[in-house]
Formats: sequence, C-alpha cells, structure tokens
Amino acid sequence: MARSQIWFAFVTLTLASLFISAIADDVVVLTEENFEKEVGQDRGALVEFYAPWCGHCKKLAPEYERLGSSFKKAKSVLIGKVDCDDQKNLCTKYDVTGYPTIKWFPKGSLEPQKYEGPRTAESLTEFVNTEGGTNVKMAVTPSNVVVLTAENFDAVVLDESKDVLVEFYAPWCGHCKSLAPTYEKVATVFKSEEDVVIANLDADKHKDLAEKYGVSGYPTLKFFPKSNKAGEDYNEGRDLETFVSFINNKCGTSRDGKGQLTSKAGTVESLDALVKEFVSASNDERKAILSKMEEEAGKLKGSSARHGKIYLKAAKSCMEKGVDYAKKETERLQRILEKSISPSKADEFTVKKNILYAFI
Repeated sequence: MARSQIWFAFVTLTLASLFISAIADDVVVLTEENFEKEVGQDRGALVEFYAPWCGHCKKLAPEYERLGSSFKKAKSVLIGKVDCDDQKNLCTKYDVTGYPTIKWFPKGSLEPQKYEGPRTAESLTEFVNTEGGTNVKMAVTPSNVVVLTAENFDAVVLDESKDVLVEFYAPWCGHCKSLAPTYEKVATVFKSEEDVVIANLDADKHKDLAEKYGVSGYPTLKFFPKSNKAGEDYNEGRDLETFVSFINNKCGTSRDGKGQLTSKAGTVESLDALVKEFVSASNDERKAILSKMEEEAGKLKGSSARHGKIYLKAAKSCMEKGVDYAKKETERLQRILEKSISPSKADEFTVKKNILYAFI
C-alpha cells in the first residue's frame, strides 16, 4: 500500500474513532477493564447487558439511547451497557442468561437488582428516578420524519426536485411500531440531504391516499424519485443498513449508518481519472489537463457541479502552491473536523478532504 493510502486510512480511522467516542458518551460502554471503576462507586448505575444480534436489544436501543441522553447531566446516575458477545466473563459474573437483561446497581454496590418493568424510555426514566433519587425529565427528541397529510402530500411527495421515501402505516399496526425507531434513524441519517425526504402517512386516517397508491397492508413503503412520481414499491430489507444503501444507490448520496459522509462523498469518477493524469504530469502538461478538467466539470449538474468547482480550485492551488498543498490542506481540514463544528460544516470539509485526497 502506498504511503499516501496508509496515511489517509489512518486519518479516516482517527476521525471514525473520535465520532464513535462522541456518540457513546450518553450511554457508557462497559468492559471488564472499566466496569468496577464506573459501577459500584459514588453513583447508581443502570446497566443493559445485550447482544448485537438480538432483535429485542435492537428494538430497545433507541429507547435506551433516549434514556442515556436524558441522564447525561445527572452526576449521581450512570447509564451503561455491556456487549455480552464481547464481554462474556462479565455477563456470566452477573448471571445474564437472556438478552437484553437490565440491572440496577445501587450507589456503592456491585450487588444488582434486575429491572422487570416495561422497556420504554419513559418507564426506565421513572425507575431510575425512583432508585437514584433523581428528578430527571425525559429528553424529547424531535423527529426527522416528515409527517404527511392530505394537505401537504402532493407538495412534498410530487416535488420533482426531491427523492421521497414514504411509509404508509397504521397506528395500531405492530409491524409499524417495530419499524418506527429504524425509520426514524433513516430520517436522521439523511436529514442534511436537501434533495432527500423520509416521510410517513397515517394510512388509517388518510384512506383515500392509501387506496390511490394501492396500499393494502401495513407498513407499505413506496419510493417516489424525482424521475417517477407515480411511485415505486420498496421491497428490500427493513434494517438501517439496507435502507441507507437503497437511498445512496437511488439518490446518489454517500452516507453511512450514522449519517456521516463516506470517503466517496463529493468524488466524481470522470474528474478523478483526470486528476491521476494531473498528479503525474509536469507543470507544463498540467495546464492542458486542467483545461480538460474544466471542460468535464462544465458538463456536471446539481451537487456534482458544485463538487467539480472544488476539483478545479484544488488543481489550481496545486499548481500555484506546489506538490505538498493537497496533503497540508487535508491535514488542516482533519484538525478542523476533530473540533466541535456544525454538521453542515463537517459535511463541507469532509467533501473537500475526499476530493483533495485524489491529488495526494
């Protein structure tokens, strides 16, 4: 592997690690190494023992994350979790025989009591407040799913500038309730994409619209791309990864399951091919290649046209500032990305970093 490839892989891994640490702050990840440093000390602890493959654990996950968010500022309570696939000895020690198992560890004690109540954020909050002597209010997380009605359906779904995924559901439908947390995550992943809309419609309340689009069971998912407002049936998997892959493929987006831009975001294949020529060419030859890049960039549309301008600016900067420009600029962007910045700025700098990598 070339030195530049190794370096870029290191940068990507570093940023990923930082992001994972950031999202894990609200629910503390517990292992054999840190369990007794965090639990049984000067605060009570609610601990979920789970397995990554467990369906009930996946269903609980968004509720437990809301719980963690609610108690993140409560100094007298810790909300934690243990991956029993990874920490088998720890789970055996605490007699975990099924997943998820939730246990409360009182302040100063490693002798827990099992939580037997409902597995909702509201019920868990009530339990922790009672046991921990706190008075925390449940965190309210605004939804990123666009709620459709008879009044706004056409304006949202039939907008030819948007790619729209619609879930037709019924409030009493068990499968709809199971899908809801995953669907919310899908909406969160793509919330920064202006051309992508994740929406739902109460088909029980709006029967006419459901019938119009041939909905006979719940949940029914239909995709309305910019090019086909008659709608297409969504018949793929209903897990987060499959939804994200589907949207990326259909809409030309480049997001991962956590909503972060991938290393392909912003890259344009035709321009990357010219950049390879540009990098290996002499200064005199680069002028001719830059003209080809300008011609190719002029053919691009939408977001690709914006990305094409970044390619051209990067090429001109490389010619003016020397061969080290791309590497130094990528390092600078990395330092910025490691700081606390807005999601829109993170997207902007990630796209620039991805494009600049082609020049290294």
